[in-house]
Amino acid sequence: MYLRVKWIYYLICALIFIFLIMPIFIIIPMSFSSSRFLQFPPRGFSLQWYAEYFGSRNWISATLRSFQVGILTMVFATILGTLASLAIVRGDFKGKKLLYGMILSPIIIPVIITSVAVYYIFANLRMVGSIWGLVLAHTVLALPFVVVNVTATLQGFDITLERASLSLGANRLVTFLRVTFPMIWPGIISGALFAFITSFDEVVVAIFLCGSKPTLPKQMWDGIRVSINPTITAVASLLIIFSVLLLLSLQILKRHSARMKGGT
Repeated sequence: MYLRVKWIYYLICALIFIFLIMPIFIIIPMSFSSSRFLQFPPRGFSLQWYAEYFGSRNWISATLRSFQVGILTMVFATILGTLASLAIVRGDFKGKKLLYGMILSPIIIPVIITSVAVYYIFANLRMVGSIWGLVLAHTVLALPFVVVNVTATLQGFDITLERASLSLGANRLVTFLRVTFPMIWPGIISGALFAFITSFDEVVVAIFLCGSKPTLPKQMWDGIRVSINPTITAVASLLIIFSVLLLLSLQILKRHSARMKGGT
């Protein structure tokens, strides 16, 4: 009976995984189709949609804008999130749980509500259509992911190492740079990666704030809404490959960190 339940559990998990991963096996072949329309299975082989993407000024401009916003968001969210995590884990003040809840609230509140609120505020400040308005909004959305990752890493870090450094005459800044940061940097890098992905993939806020200068997800959304162009499959395939490379890089960094800790 136990083995039967176990196999049923494995079967359900496998079916869910196949359901989630199936779009990848559909999108990538479609991006190499020679048809002028979206077809699966694709008819013929062609790189015309990748050439269309790399030769389009609008697509490349939207991609560069997404990278610009994503990198700036990653920097701001990582710095603010790391400082907030240090205050939450190491600080001793009233309202820590309230602060932590407020930081995590963008994950709980529907993005559309956040988008409408941000649009109303930024419209009065004349920041709609500006890069910095989009960066600030994305930083709010990405901050919880940095805080969760860094907080979890700090809670597993031996605080006596910091106390030893402080007792030997180092100030808090030197202690953080020489002792704390080398031990928690995998969590910081993980949070930074999630912050970048959150910004790079975000479309709802972009719809409200981009104006006439769309990001890549907004450009894809416009393409689907106005006319379904197979170029979108090429863009989606490139985004899938890019995401996989980011995750592999993160795993390599974590293994390198583990080897360094084992060597010391």
